[in-house]
Amino acid sequence: MAPKNTQKRSTLADVVTREYTIHLHKLVHGRSFKKTTPHAVKAIKQFATKAMGTEDVRVDPSLNKALWARGVRNVPHRIRVRIARKRNDDEDAKHKLYSFVTFVPTTNNGKGKWIAYATEFSNRSRYLMRMPRIGLETTVVDDE
Repeated sequence: MAPKNTQKRSTLADVVTREYTIHLHKLVHGRSFKKTTPHAVKAIKQFATKAMGTEDVRVDPSLNKALWARGVRNVPHRIRVRIARKRNDDEDAKHKLYSFVTFVPTTNNGKGKWIAYATEFSNRSRYLMRMPRIGLETTVVDDE
C-alpha cells in the first residue's frame, strides 16, 4: 500500500475571492419570527467559516442592510455574496487570516427566464415547467 501524504497545505498563501449564492430560506426555516434576520446573519458567518476555513468573519454593512431591508421577519430566500479571504495585518491578531463577506446585487431572481418562456407559449403556460436558475453557481472572482 502506498504511503499517505500527511503534509497539510497552508491556507496562508491562499488569498482568494469567491462568489456564492446562499439559500437562506432553508437556514432560517422554523425560526421564530423575531429571530429570523439575526439568525440569517449568524448563518452567513457560519457558511463563510466553512467555505473559507477562517474563524474570523467580518460582514460588510451593505450585506447587513440587504438582510435587514425587509425587516426582522422577512429574510430574502436567496442572497448572492462575495467572500474574500484576506491576511490580517494586525501584528497582535489572534488569527492570521479573516474572511470579508460583501453583498452582490443581482437582477436575476429566477423569474425572468420563466416570464420570457411563458409569453412564447401563452396558451399552454399553465402546463409549462419552471426553467432552471441560470448564473447562480459559485465562481472564483480573483486569485492574487
